[in-house]
Amino acid sequence: MKRIQLLVVAIIIAVLGFSSQVFASTGDNEGSINEKNGLPRVVYGDALSEAQKEQVRELLDVTDVNSITEYTVTGEDLANYIGGDPSSNMYSSAKITKKNDGFGLVINIVNDENITEVTKEMYANALLTAGVENAEVDVASPVKVSGHSALTGIYKAFNVDGESLNQDRMEVANEELEIATDLATEEGVDQQKVSELLTEIKQKIAEQDPVSKEEVEQIVQEQIDRLNINLSQEDIDALINLFDKMRNINIDFDNVTSQLEDIASDIKNKISDVTSDPGFWEGVKNFFVRLIDGLKNIFASE
Repeated sequence: MKRIQLLVVAIIIAVLGFSSQVFASTGDNEGSINEKNGLPRVVYGDALSEAQKEQVRELLDVTDVNSITEYTVTGEDLANYIGGDPSSNMYSSAKITKKNDGFGLVINIVNDENITEVTKEMYANALLTAGVENAEVDVASPVKVSGHSALTGIYKAFNVDGESLNQDRMEVANEELEIATDLATEEGVDQQKVSELLTEIKQKIAEQDPVSKEEVEQIVQEQIDRLNINLSQEDIDALINLFDKMRNINIDFDNVTSQLEDIASDIKNKISDVTSDPGFWEGVKNFFVRLIDGLKNIFASE
């Protein structure tokens, strides 16, 4: 009888695990202009034609240009903000809507089939490193691009009207994004695994507050080992140097711990996407077939 009771408890836990979902509400009133935070800012890549700009407006749900402030990001901006190539063509674009304190950082890639290398978690990690907080950022492109230029556009949106982001933080954030995409595209590490690694390292840095490069190295290596990621020594050294730069410019991740937790949670919740796959439901069916067979065996043995 005790075995049956334990099995019932296991079934309840399994069913709850399949059915539970977490919902969150921002409390914003859609369609209302927030006079405190100003109009949303839309930044277009300068390589876009007028027709492509209009396509981007549609993607970013811009129905009235008078309800936004528009900017154009150029190769010169790329050079000014992160030391990039001033002759670069900029295609990916973004809409930045500033929010009240406590909102956090929400990234939406509107047409992710055209943003081929940068995930929303990579954007979120890099923007937190750069010092961007309490904003909703929508990224889009009318053509297939890696997605790197959108980061410069977002920087530009936070460097107008007397506002500014720290230059060192912007540059190290761009380096972080480069390393993240390199690990995924060149080393073959799963994109979500890369984002999880970067987020976990930042969380540990916030907790442990390392005071030397050796302590940073220990944190980086521990998280690589914990997540069972195979990296070359060159890649490991690049990560150590990256996070040591963050330590040297005094980036305080303790101030954005909750937002790092949001990123980590979002990565873990990617598993929910599997439920839309027919193979998932086949697995559920097989699970309950095995469960029923097990129940039959238990009752037969009683």
